[in-house]
Amino acid sequence: MNAIDASFQRLRAEGKTALIPFLTMGDPDLATSVEIIQTLEQAGADMIELGVPYSDPLADGPVIQRASERALGHGRVTLEDCIQVAENARQAGVKLPFILFTYYNPILQLGLQRFFKLVTAKGISGLIVPDLPIEEDAELREMAEQAGIHLIPLVAPTSNDRVVRIAAKARGFVYCVSSLGVTGVRADFHQGIDEFLSTVRGATDTPIAVGFGISSREQVERFSKQADGVIVGSAIVRKIEEVVPLLQSPSSKQEGLAQIHAFVSALKG
Repeated sequence: MNAIDASFQRLRAEGKTALIPFLTMGDPDLATSVEIIQTLEQAGADMIELGVPYSDPLADGPVIQRASERALGHGRVTLEDCIQVAENARQAGVKLPFILFTYYNPILQLGLQRFFKLVTAKGISGLIVPDLPIEEDAELREMAEQAGIHLIPLVAPTSNDRVVRIAAKARGFVYCVSSLGVTGVRADFHQGIDEFLSTVRGATDTPIAVGFGISSREQVERFSKQADGVIVGSAIVRKIEEVVPLLQSPSSKQEGLAQIHAFVSALKG
């Protein structure tokens, strides 16, 4: 069984909702990303989105864009480097399912065959490619199915009649976008978010997870009533940004990791 499916199955039996943090690989450096992943697991994360830094993103807001700039500012961070982080984290003892969040061009540059050979070998269970619409994902989807890796789709309140078609092909979970526009911390969400989530829930038996703009325990609790998972990206990346100076010094790195742990533990509740 795919590790994402096993996690949702376990959480559902326990009556719990998955907390799914996102972080940018290589922010502030690749070795520290492994330590942050360990910290997120210890803080209660149930699975983790591994974001590949990209200089021309579609969905990333300013917080994640700055994280990509920091990661890429230290030199070339490739898709292969980010996949290797997953293996390094496994060797460090991390058990959580990994979901790789990347754009399609880096995958094409690497080559589909080599890409799936690597992600399969390095312990990645899911894949999110936000710039690849379902109408054009047949080749990637087929190869993902053959590799046993879930291609996780995004749906937005504006997806309208595409919601049913997207949800029907979902594997792992359906990523429900809570707000229009790019990622980023928000106080309010799309006006019709509750109706939208009900529509997605009714369209599939696959778990649904909500993301974009969620930054507090109160917001995690709010969406836990309607979704099987809650994704927190910018708020965690912003916390990492706050403690980058601590993470970059051997004498203060543990303090930086402790602050990330405390923030994610509070989100988990």
